[in-house]
Amino acid sequence: MNFDLDTAVIGIYFLFLIAIGWLFRTFTSNTSDYFRGGGKMLWWMVGATSFMTQFSAWTFTGAAGKAYNDGFAVAIIFMANAFGYLMNYLYFAPRFRQLRVITVIQAIRQRFGSVNEQVFTWSSMPTSIINAGIWLNGLAIVTSGLFGYDMETTIIVTGLVVLFMSVTGGSWAVIASDYMQMVIIMAVTITCAVVAIIKSGGPGHIVQDFPVDFLIGGDMNYLSLFALWGFFIFVKQFSITNNMLNSYRYLAAKDSKNARKAGLLACVLMTMGPFIWFMPSWFMASEGIDLFALYPEAGAKAADFAYMSFVSLYMPAGMLGLLVAAMFAATMSSMDSGLNRNSGIFVKNFYEVVLRPKASETELLLMSRLSSTVFGLAIIGFALFINSLKGLSLFDAMMYVGALIGLPMTIPGLLGFFIRKTPDWAAWATLVVGGLVSYVVGFMMTPDFVVNTFGLDADLTSREWSDTKVAVGIMAHTVITAGFFALTTLFYRGLSPEREAEVNTFFVNRDTPVVSDDDEHREVDNRQRNILGYLILVAGLAVMLMFLVPNPLWGRMVFVLCGGIVVAIGLLLITSIDKPSVDKLSMDKLRDQKPSAHSGSAS
Repeated sequence: MNFDLDTAVIGIYFLFLIAIGWLFRTFTSNTSDYFRGGGKMLWWMVGATSFMTQFSAWTFTGAAGKAYNDGFAVAIIFMANAFGYLMNYLYFAPRFRQLRVITVIQAIRQRFGSVNEQVFTWSSMPTSIINAGIWLNGLAIVTSGLFGYDMETTIIVTGLVVLFMSVTGGSWAVIASDYMQMVIIMAVTITCAVVAIIKSGGPGHIVQDFPVDFLIGGDMNYLSLFALWGFFIFVKQFSITNNMLNSYRYLAAKDSKNARKAGLLACVLMTMGPFIWFMPSWFMASEGIDLFALYPEAGAKAADFAYMSFVSLYMPAGMLGLLVAAMFAATMSSMDSGLNRNSGIFVKNFYEVVLRPKASETELLLMSRLSSTVFGLAIIGFALFINSLKGLSLFDAMMYVGALIGLPMTIPGLLGFFIRKTPDWAAWATLVVGGLVSYVVGFMMTPDFVVNTFGLDADLTSREWSDTKVAVGIMAHTVITAGFFALTTLFYRGLSPEREAEVNTFFVNRDTPVVSDDDEHREVDNRQRNILGYLILVAGLAVMLMFLVPNPLWGRMVFVLCGGIVVAIGLLLITSIDKPSVDKLSMDKLRDQKPSAHSGSAS
């Protein structure tokens, strides 16, 4: 590994991210711009950021480690994400945009009332902080393992850098950087996958030489438990990607049509992703490379270095720095869910509602940046705590958080989108029931209980117990927690006239398309294409210039391939600039030459 070269690549990449924040700063003038881009973003930006919310350094650490150990099994999680995004495209994405709110908790306020506004404000923020902490810890594992830095120092320094970049940019800069990160990451990972396939002799050899069953993995005696886990992973990811609390990305789309297309883009990317991202990890396992011997100090987390080891061992000099830079940026976009989103909820649903109802936009913007800073520090603190749990793998940590903490939060936000006649207390009461269910599954359920309940003949392996705990947690919430919410309809006795009007507004908005005027938004649309197009074009040319780095010819061509993909996307954006039609130009010219008789009236 060429440390100086990789460090230079990382530094140059961050210059591009800083440039994005600087160039998009003029797009933000109020809290709507800061938290959801003013609802003016095009589908390819929204789709990219929706995709990137499920993508972080964890994909290249915890998930890559799972791929190294158990083959294709990890891809089920990402295929379940793709299914969730498919449902976004078919139904949910345009309706989320049609809610016409700045933060998701404002939609909760309309649907379930002011009490639930505060309940969900304060209960949703810890979950996103926990997730972001896990992502940051995953990034720290990579950077410390590659460059030899102390883990805690790495978490603090990288966390502060991410915090600075996220706080200063607002949603325009964050979502624009998401798109650039998506382009760079897909280009780099496609290139790595191609190299892995060529060096292995083809995917067939990887499957054939994999040390355990490629489809199911090892340490698994009961196929039925694996099938149970896979089914309920689909249930969980559907709920997570199709509920009001996690709909915030689509609020930025400029209309219903763009929101729907964004969902389709995220679905396509997530469907392709697993076969690209995990090919290097599968290759490493099929080659018999012992990561536990290479990284003995990492203990149980040694497999988390699978992807990075592949890049170090098999890719040309300079590629590692490019990948780490892209991973750093991807984690920044994921941490946005713990910063920009939480800040929006705190400012718009607590500070403005409870503390300062008459606060000016200037005050609210200042408060947004201050609260983002606080949440950022909280994320750093939790990442340090996760790092202290040496025996917990990142994969298991993410699965436990999603199944036992995240899922109960999504149930009212999903079912309340369809079931109208529920009392307002149904939402917070469902959270209480979900908390009890998670407590029982997480702290009281034992392997012996599972063996006896399902009539199994032998004790569970560590992997079977881990997967079963997640599956049973999801199943319990699906039956008990969701069932409780549905049963609250039996206690519905109507709402106050004021609340009936708010609920009616919610459902009317949900079903009323948002239609934008392309002519009215042309300038903003073209600025998005122009700024990102030229930045991505320059980034692609910079990657192609790495052809000059001393490498074998095949290594030089790797950078040509990678940079060529990026350049092609930049050119596509620049050449797609929307120009007024001839008829529109003629009408504008005629209006300028011959003022209307009603030119003094309001339009």
